[in-house]
Amino acid sequence: MEDIMYDHVGLKVKDIAASVRFYKAALAPLGHGLCSQDASSAGFGPPGAPALWLYPADGKAVAATHVAFSAADRGAVDRFHKEGLKAGGRDQGKPGLRADYSPTYYAAFLLDPDGNNIEAVCLK
Repeated sequence: MEDIMYDHVGLKVKDIAASVRFYKAALAPLGHGLCSQDASSAGFGPPGAPALWLYPADGKAVAATHVAFSAADRGAVDRFHKEGLKAGGRDQGKPGLRADYSPTYYAAFLLDPDGNNIEAVCLK
């Protein structure tokens, strides 16, 4: 197994219900779902292994962050973008090749309900 750099990422959100709705839709095409939720947080990831955690901002300003998720194929990137838009995300970059990053870098970008730049990328 490859070493990974991160165990998990946490984001502060203004409206946890709106964020849960967005991430459920946008991450489903990438094989991730809601693993855990209570009044203080919601965790997303592969079944039984949440790695993206959402926490209420409790009225504090939320700083925008960039998070990129790996996609198994280009179709998953396309579905991420489509489903994320339907769930309240805003377009930040339609699915397509980003040759300035790499000749095979296929990605799409969405802004989540808090303005975080969320990306799905396939390197094949």
